[in-house]
Amino acid sequence: MFEQRDLSFIHKYFIAEKQESLLFLIVGIVAVLLAFIFYFFLKSNPTLFKGLAVPLLVIGLIQTVVGYTVFTRSDKQKNDVAYNIGMEPTSYTKHTELPRMEKVMKNFVVYRWVEIVFVIIGIVLIFLFRLNPDRIFWYGFGITLAIQGAILLGADYFAEKRGGVYTEQIRKLVSE
Repeated sequence: MFEQRDLSFIHKYFIAEKQESLLFLIVGIVAVLLAFIFYFFLKSNPTLFKGLAVPLLVIGLIQTVVGYTVFTRSDKQKNDVAYNIGMEPTSYTKHTELPRMEKVMKNFVVYRWVEIVFVIIGIVLIFLFRLNPDRIFWYGFGITLAIQGAILLGADYFAEKRGGVYTEQIRKLVSE
């Protein structure tokens, strides 16, 4: 007799990925727009605003690209994974989806450390140059580097937790 499996966790995972990626995309777009405003239009303290603009632009572009990429591929990926696990639950899960998710989970460790370094460097720059008007660019740079690092760290925290739950559910399919 055919055994019915509950694969709704696949849909929940990819829907949550798509929702978070949309938020990430919006944050990235806002960061890029702020970078342009800071760099080209705010003239009251141009050196500070240029310092603020650089990390906003660079990290904002990364957020925009990653957010857009994950957002646009989530539906197809959700359907492909659900279909393939439905057709070949053990083989596809063991040889394709589980190795993919294990790689994703390992990447989160790298991302976390990079983001922590961003926050630490940003905080160090803030404290080193907050009272030094000759280095106000680096003060501004530190502010947005720390903020963007914290935003990335927070987003990836939730993505990693969600990925961990999904990976465990995938592992259960292999062991059944």
